[in-house]
Amino acid sequence: MSSKFFRRLSARLPLALVLSLVALSPAQAERARCGSVSFEGQTFSVCTANPAQEAFRLFLDTPSGKKYGRLDAIPSDKLLFATNAGMYTPAYEPAGLYVENGVTKRRLNTRASGYGNFHLNPNGVFWIRNGKAAVATSADFARRKPAAELATQSGPMLVIGGKLHPRFDDNGPSRNVRNGIGVTAAGDVAVAISDAPVSFGTFARLFRDKLKCPNALYFDGNVSRLRTPGDLIPEIGPQLGPILAVYARSN
Repeated sequence: MSSKFFRRLSARLPLALVLSLVALSPAQAERARCGSVSFEGQTFSVCTANPAQEAFRLFLDTPSGKKYGRLDAIPSDKLLFATNAGMYTPAYEPAGLYVENGVTKRRLNTRASGYGNFHLNPNGVFWIRNGKAAVATSADFARRKPAAELATQSGPMLVIGGKLHPRFDDNGPSRNVRNGIGVTAAGDVAVAISDAPVSFGTFARLFRDKLKCPNALYFDGNVSRLRTPGDLIPEIGPQLGPILAVYARSN
């Protein structure tokens, strides 16, 4: 992780937490591949991982049947990073497709219209199969019917085949903290969250032009959070629905 990343953290987090992050070994820091990225005058926290080398997991319900609801509630051993993974209903259920450990717990949402960003069509799906990750529109996912081991549906798509979502302005008036996910041409997964409110246009171009993701998907807005190793303070913010976490595999 870069010194600039820690300077930015130190400006907004307690000293004890910053020191815990600095105390990560070089190997841990490199494996996590998280840092600060500047783009169009904004800063973003970005983590990348290779699904062939790291273990991706989705979390929703605890073994007792309650919702995890928080990034600090999921297992922390070997955690590289975690983030909220798509939109959800008032009951904290996924708004669309949700596949965990190869089991489809909620089917693909194919409604043509509805409320909110999820239905700013086209929306899309992030999934993993056989160590390879992909992002595509929900319609494309429905046509391909991949046997996904892990999948989450959200919306809108940010980048589709190298082009921005057709309904985005270059720099529209809507501003929010935003997080999303993309897959690079090399097959790495990139997760990004803005450090301050940004437009959809800037956020989408971050994935296309800076992170080199030909396809990328929006996860959510003001509720968005990103957790990395060493985050020791209790999590602050509303309850979440689906959570995506990436872990180091055992040697």
